Amino acid sequence: MNKYLESTEYIDWETESVKKKAAELTKGLKTNREKAIAVYYFVRDSIRHNPYAEGASPEDFRASAILQKGNGYCQHKALLLAALARAAGIPSRLGYADVRDHLLSKKFRAMIGGDNLLIQHGYTELYIDGRWVHASPAYDLATCNKMGFVPVEFDGIHDARDSAFNATGKPHIEYVKDHGTYADFPWDFILSYRQEWVNSIGREWGEYQDNVARHHKE
Repeated sequence: MNKYLESTEYIDWETESVKKKAAELTKGLKTNREKAIAVYYFVRDSIRHNPYAEGASPEDFRASAILQKGNGYCQHKALLLAALARAAGIPSRLGYADVRDHLLSKKFRAMIGGDNLLIQHGYTELYIDGRWVHASPAYDLATCNKMGFVPVEFDGIHDARDSAFNATGKPHIEYVKDHGTYADFPWDFILSYRQEWVNSIGREWGEYQDNVARHHKE
């Protein structure tokens, strides 16, 4: 389990701000399950879901930077959850899956090529009471209430996955392909797979990057 507790360039939980926040969130809590629940709900609700957060360089994926910004998309939030969990002594790892978001906005679809496929959707797995538990902290409660999404609740026992349906029963998140888990943030894989996917939909990498940057500024 040592590799799932290490502080790394990305999961930099030994940074003072991350250690301090983890200590604050878990003060007085006795079990890893209680601590995991506390850090999960902080990341889910206090770190605002921002689908247009910066993610073009490795520097955008340091837990301390994400904590400071206070917002991010699924990959950012999963990474921060992993870091806070490790700071609290809970082994953690990162997972990625391609999903279809059937409620994806037209603006976001236009940015990524017109489809509703979200590649490398980030989630976290926490090792609690002898087993790995899936935790997806992407959508904060305010976003869920505004958009009619089903909040992902976490009890430290059952897998907490993104809901297949929204609050009115319409299809929402559909898991297509799971890429497995990683002890650290796999920037090389993230970048190479993203580039392959862009090529597969008939777009040039440079044009895709320019389009994403333009949407970030709007």
